[in-house]
Amino acid sequence: MEFRIADTFTDALARLAANEQKAVKTTAFDLQMDPSSPGLSFHRIDNSKDANFWSVRANADIRIIVHKTAASMLLAYVDHHDKAYAWAERRRIEAHPKTGAVQIVEVRERVVEVAPQLPFGAPIVASGAKPTKAPIFKSLSTDDLLAIGVPEDWLADVARATEDRFLDIAGHLPAEASEALLEYAATGDLNRPAPARPADPFAHPDTLRRIRVVENAEHLALALDYPWDKWTVFLHPSQRAFVGKEFSGPARIAGSAGTGKTVVALHRAARLVETTPNARLLLTTFSDPLSRALERKVRILVGPDSRVIPSISVASFQGVALDLFQLAFGHRAHVATEDRVWAILAEVSSTISVSEFSERFIRSEWTNVVDAWQVNNAEAYGQVPRLGRKNRMSVKQRDRLWPVFEAARAALLSQGLMTWSQIFGKLTGHFAGRAEKPFTHIVVDEAQDLGVPELRFFAAIASGGANALFFAGDIGQRIFQQPFSWKALGVDVRGRSATLKVNYRTSHEIRQAADRLLPSVLRDVDGVEDQRKGTVSLFSGPEPIVALAPDENAELPTIVDFVKQALADGIAAHEIGIFTRGADQLPRARAVVKACGLSALELSGRGDDPAGRMSVGTMHLAKGLEFKAVIVMACDDEVLPLQSRVEAVADEVELDEVYETERQLLYVACTRARDRLLVTGVAPGSEFLADLKLPI
Repeated sequence: MEFRIADTFTDALARLAANEQKAVKTTAFDLQMDPSSPGLSFHRIDNSKDANFWSVRANADIRIIVHKTAASMLLAYVDHHDKAYAWAERRRIEAHPKTGAVQIVEVRERVVEVAPQLPFGAPIVASGAKPTKAPIFKSLSTDDLLAIGVPEDWLADVARATEDRFLDIAGHLPAEASEALLEYAATGDLNRPAPARPADPFAHPDTLRRIRVVENAEHLALALDYPWDKWTVFLHPSQRAFVGKEFSGPARIAGSAGTGKTVVALHRAARLVETTPNARLLLTTFSDPLSRALERKVRILVGPDSRVIPSISVASFQGVALDLFQLAFGHRAHVATEDRVWAILAEVSSTISVSEFSERFIRSEWTNVVDAWQVNNAEAYGQVPRLGRKNRMSVKQRDRLWPVFEAARAALLSQGLMTWSQIFGKLTGHFAGRAEKPFTHIVVDEAQDLGVPELRFFAAIASGGANALFFAGDIGQRIFQQPFSWKALGVDVRGRSATLKVNYRTSHEIRQAADRLLPSVLRDVDGVEDQRKGTVSLFSGPEPIVALAPDENAELPTIVDFVKQALADGIAAHEIGIFTRGADQLPRARAVVKACGLSALELSGRGDDPAGRMSVGTMHLAKGLEFKAVIVMACDDEVLPLQSRVEAVADEVELDEVYETERQLLYVACTRARDRLLVTGVAPGSEFLADLKLPI
């Protein structure tokens, strides 16, 4: 007898308390070892339309729902007694008549959340009535719907679904059907999969999305300890195309927050290693915490003992640079802090007569031109691109200013210090002319936060062959770097760039509100467009709340009520995140946690255990994270955008850049929310909140 486990079981298991999970896991092992053991208490689910559903007692109130036949045992669901039975009574497990995939189908007549069912083929509206919105799938035939896996029970509901009603239906459909319909709604293209009817329905690719065979106790332990992150392990068809596609040069995928760019990066990395002899692949992202998260996901994806693991190096941009620097030059690089660089610039500026240039301008010129482009002499300074900078500077002005930067470079060198740009630059020079490169392939996540030095560095340490460079990122989440031309640095992704459209992580309502913060089309310096219009979410949820208070004290109870309601609805403390614009506002966030009677997990690079604690951090630390409920608080006037950044700009174009990245920072924080979002501030509040609110 084959022993199988469904994602509905592991998802339900993750929602139980720790002691309940322990009892369930013990019973699951007993079922696998000897399903006929007299100690196991099986009871048939009499009210289910599927005669193969049984319940198994895990403790006094917890029941495991199994689907038992002569050939197999499937762990299908687990919950408290009444909820477990109700789940089984509303479902059946069967092979789809058209696709052949095994599906866990909700029995339509027992679903009350959706409008009453009408016969398939009946008029969509009564005679003489006018529909408020047209059905979005009216041009699809019955054969079209069956071909993508819509169960027969649900054909009529899908045929009548409007844009507003479809999200109510989508959650009741098998994943392959709802995803294909969402893609059709977004693009107008129906992805009819190639026929795949293996002799064993459980071997069908769509079955394997939700049900896996568990061969032994070790495999079962892994499945129970690592509940499926289905968006990491399984791919939407629109994503799958980019995993295996051959690219003659550098390629990039874009997409708004939650569309699965990281998923594609993970799967592409694994595939490149599996299909390339002697592959040495680097999977990288901009921060250490995110690189650790990527490493965990790689291990879940390929398995802890896979031969793939040794061929994949996972590190942050700076982490891989430090490792290669020591290998290349035999010593560690000593990194200059920003404060130290500013002190050196101030010191040398005071000894060189450049009073016509403000300290603010000198810092900006160093950061965005001299250090970023690794300008090392006056001639190069005269020729360096000044993309996006209003102050063009005459030859005489550059000649007067260059000695400041030359002296600053010399001072850093004399102190044995290097900026990150200098570290990346030195490594680029070391590897650029060498035939043997450290990596055959590089896959970059969060690529929108690559700067000039980093991009040059990665281009220099990859083999340069087909599929050598792959980037995943969202221009709308760029919060660290100024825009620049990738093409000018020899990394041309034109013609090898695409945008993902299906959002897996964020509810329709939150995504729709957050999208109002950004233009519908974002375009990089090289003209590559990210068409954000037409993105759709897989699920619906409550409308996000934007609330302004007369003062900080009045802001507190609104947030506390939001948190307590989330906790009462079953959202755990570690599934709630609170973000502020900067560290100065964090005491207000800590006061919320204290008022809720909880403890705070201060977000950092340490990777602390979040169990039982609410996460608190700045918006910059929100990158790459996900919570069921998010509070973005202290969005006050002069806090967002941050007044000190506005006052520090030395260039009109830089001011536009500050406003753009501050707006994108709010977008990043809001899109960390899966189901619930609260945004608060002291009146009149940030000017960005007017865009976030629902239009009247």
